[in-house]
Amino acid sequence: MSLAILQTNGHGKHATSDDETHHARFPLPSPLPKGEGEMVSLREFHVNEPVEIYLLPGDFHFGDGNTRIHTVLGSCISITVWHPLLRIGGMSHSMLPSRSKPGNTDFDGRYADEAMGLLLREIGKRNTRPDEYQVKLFGGGNMFQQVLAKKAFNVAGNNIEAARRLLEAGGMNIQAEHVGGSGHRRLIFDLCDGNVWVKHEKIYP
Repeated sequence: MSLAILQTNGHGKHATSDDETHHARFPLPSPLPKGEGEMVSLREFHVNEPVEIYLLPGDFHFGDGNTRIHTVLGSCISITVWHPLLRIGGMSHSMLPSRSKPGNTDFDGRYADEAMGLLLREIGKRNTRPDEYQVKLFGGGNMFQQVLAKKAFNVAGNNIEAARRLLEAGGMNIQAEHVGGSGHRRLIFDLCDGNVWVKHEKIYP
């Protein structure tokens, strides 16, 4: 089992730190003068707790910097996007690359191509461009032991390749990824700073 944080530095490169815990710091405001000889107590300031969002397969969320998005992935994939200036972003949780028959309803986040449609729609609503966002890709873990996996339909691998193709077609460059292998991943995406915590629990033969 490993714990990593994927973050993008100011040069657009990704950095991965294994087996360490990252603690986000939220500085409290300094006391402000009320009048001569009197200071404002920190108790008078309210620090908003982040909104915790939990995604199930097929779910999608786009929000602002006061949000943390959680999910658990096996062979499914998640795409995260984050705008470093506006501190907004979103996450998808897709099960398959696409559906066999086109639907007549709105985008369905269970399918990677339609989850991309959801992401691009939200990006457009905010008068932003896809290339302004930091993009990360997660998941695609094989949930079978190695011997069985060779005989099984490669859902995980297909999901990874589909997500990469879709992001490239959408004009979005992947700046960090944690994909493939075996087992499942627990993710926490913090929209305050764009960091993503990954806890990877592998399956051993």
